[in-house]
Amino acid sequence: MEIVIISVFVMGYLAITLEHSLKLDKLIPALIMMAVCWALVALGVDHFTNWFDASKHGLVDGFAAMAHDDKLHLVEETLLHHLGKTAEILVFLLGAMTIVEIIDYFDGFSTIKGYVNFKSKKKLLWMFSILAFILSAIIDNLTATIVLISILQKIIKKRDDRIWFAGLIIIAANAGGAFSPIGDVTTTMLWIGDKVSTGMLFIYLFIPSLLCMLVPTFIATFLPSFKGEIDFDEHEVVKNKSPHSARMLYLGLGAILFVPIFKTVTHLPPYVGMLLSLGVLWLVTEILHRSKNHEQKAVLSVIGVLKKIDVPTIFFFLGILLAVASLQSAGQLDIVATFLDKTFNGDIYIINIIIGLLSSIVDNVPLVAGAMGMYEITPMGDFAVDGKFWEFLAYCAGTGGSVLIIGSAAGVAVMGILKIDFIWYIKNISLLALMGYLAGAATYIFMQ
Repeated sequence: MEIVIISVFVMGYLAITLEHSLKLDKLIPALIMMAVCWALVALGVDHFTNWFDASKHGLVDGFAAMAHDDKLHLVEETLLHHLGKTAEILVFLLGAMTIVEIIDYFDGFSTIKGYVNFKSKKKLLWMFSILAFILSAIIDNLTATIVLISILQKIIKKRDDRIWFAGLIIIAANAGGAFSPIGDVTTTMLWIGDKVSTGMLFIYLFIPSLLCMLVPTFIATFLPSFKGEIDFDEHEVVKNKSPHSARMLYLGLGAILFVPIFKTVTHLPPYVGMLLSLGVLWLVTEILHRSKNHEQKAVLSVIGVLKKIDVPTIFFFLGILLAVASLQSAGQLDIVATFLDKTFNGDIYIINIIIGLLSSIVDNVPLVAGAMGMYEITPMGDFAVDGKFWEFLAYCAGTGGSVLIIGSAAGVAVMGILKIDFIWYIKNISLLALMGYLAGAATYIFMQ
């Protein structure tokens, strides 16, 4: 039965990885894989010799000798536990995505365009890289990338110039998301799973992440593509559509930044703080539209904004996280962890660097979810809370995806928006991304 479950997971994983070739949204195989894996677990529960209880972080004593009904009850309890942990991540992401959509609805990001008053390609490169690095730490790397690409399209008209800037934006955005608990979905998973804390992430990953952005950006300034100046319409750049643009930008970003503070003070799960921030921002939008009638409010308020939320992405995370949970519960991830430890003599640096490079080929969400299932928190050592394994995993999984354009959500988004060729990215950007990734990894190891 274990072989069948693993086979289903591998086939689903391949379908997710090859979504562009198959022309099949990765949401579909993720949901099917999850449901089939858990169905096989339930049907074959009597064939398992061990069962991992995630709520108690250990194997269940005497599982093989338990009655069939007791085993099924344990399966239901375990699935409910994983659903609750997954729901924490999904509700958090829904709140964050809604706040970003509110900022965008009020054209808040257009405020950033007003700061562009120069034509030097080198200055623009540094501006976009630094903005991507900072914004991704606040509003997540995918959203930051989409926002900056939309601004890039307004400023730079030549496609040949634009795709070079886009490549460096991808690297900078992924680097900025690695040291922030809200900057990348994988880091968020580790943070909500109590593997890492906000303060330690910043202390140990900020400098490696910064170098991951600085090294490729600095090298790129010597390339021919970033020499000279560009032409743009300054009036188009500074134009704002809403009188509340700047106010909603600062209020929205402040609401998101408030979440880690709320968690630190109250010790409540992060989604509680995110929902509080969303509620306050929702209240502000209601006040701004209080003079509108009911029909207008339905379009202009948060209710209208909610229709723009990327729900398929939420379902994808649900599917992939619960599918990985089925492998963990059946004890398969323990076998993989043992294999990696024996192969690399327990060297957490090599293991994580490999995970990071793998994330440029396959989605980093299941990779991190698998690592979280393979390795449990220990009271002390590399696998303790804020241990070196979890911190380095956050860096590697967050930044390694930049090596290939399909290796991160930010890269895939840019690939779709600007129609960047996969081979072009390998020839021109991949080496820069790899140099930044290894520079940051070496810096982290040196700091330790």
